[in-house]
Amino acid sequence: MGLDEDFQKAAEDVKKLKASPTNEDLLEIYALFKQATVGDNNTDRPGMLDLKGKAKWDAWTGKKGVSQDDAKTQYIAKVKSLIDKIGMN
Repeated sequence: MGLDEDFQKAAEDVKKLKASPTNEDLLEIYALFKQATVGDNNTDRPGMLDLKGKAKWDAWTGKKGVSQDDAKTQYIAKVKSLIDKIGMN
């Protein structure tokens, strides 16, 4: 399989984890997915009261400059490590 196919499979597999990953792992997955599919974050930072939105925005912005292919590779590796740690249904 190619990178795009592996990425799509990882995106499906992450939904089948036996348990929910930690918040840190969820933010990492989110940021890598957004970087891989959209590229660098160019949206405005959410307001003070949107704590979840700010955390997600900060995580994604932290990936600035990472190429989309590199983000896909990192995403695939992260999902594999979570599957090894948590398991799948």
